[in-house]
Amino acid sequence: MANRPPDLSPQERKAAGEKAVASRRERAEIKAALTSGEIGIFEAINDGRQSIQRMRVSELLDAAPGIGPRRAFTIMSKAGISDTRRIAGLGKHQLQRLRGEMILNKVPVNQGALIVMSGPGGVGKSTITAHLRNHPAVWVSTSVTTREPRENERDGRDYHFITDEKFDQLIANNEFLEWAEFAGARYGTLKGAVESARNLGKHVLLEIEIAGARQIRRAEPQALLVFISPPSWEDLVERLTSRGTDSVERRAARLALAEEEMACAGEFDEVLINHQVEEVALALLSLATSRANRLS
Repeated sequence: MANRPPDLSPQERKAAGEKAVASRRERAEIKAALTSGEIGIFEAINDGRQSIQRMRVSELLDAAPGIGPRRAFTIMSKAGISDTRRIAGLGKHQLQRLRGEMILNKVPVNQGALIVMSGPGGVGKSTITAHLRNHPAVWVSTSVTTREPRENERDGRDYHFITDEKFDQLIANNEFLEWAEFAGARYGTLKGAVESARNLGKHVLLEIEIAGARQIRRAEPQALLVFISPPSWEDLVERLTSRGTDSVERRAARLALAEEEMACAGEFDEVLINHQVEEVALALLSLATSRANRLS
């Protein structure tokens, strides 16, 4: 006997119907935004809502100005994307081929924004980064470093761990967007990885020290530099001195460095106060979208 779908109660049917209506409304809104030119193809692809991710790629391309069903079919065929493929099922290489075909067909493709996030130690930058790491519109850059991995750190996830010789080679080949030395080890951001992610419409988030932010200001003047500030100096002091494993000298050094870093806030385009991680993450996404739209 064939399996039957479970019987739903009236309340469950009502909830399912409301969810379906909301999904159709969201898909209609994103297609209207595409048609009007308010957003680009890759901005729509990187929309994290489930209703958008379940759309067929062909449906999205059809809505973009200047494409239409026939041209959408040609672009997808040459990019190796089946007509039934949904947005959530697109792989990195398919996205790259899709971008290439769109450029060949003279369809506008917007780059994602480059967001540089910095601030004093202990202000919560890593927590903000972790909150945004799985957002489909954001690509979090993974730094290269010469230091040894710590316990529970994994190569390629936390850092790309390389030798000093390899780091020297990357410098010689001008492959770093920025690099700096800190606590006896060197850290750097690879240009190619950042450029590749931005070309796919991703907003690239760099969580780096202030010295690195200054380098990016010189190398990429259009990057958006965001300083994360604590709610108050007293709040930061509490965070920095609460570690029971730090010596008195270590705590004093951390506080002195934090004072120097706080004095640099005026060098940044935006200052966000970290009252709540979710609010800061939303603000960063809004700033990234505004910057990308301004540059397109």
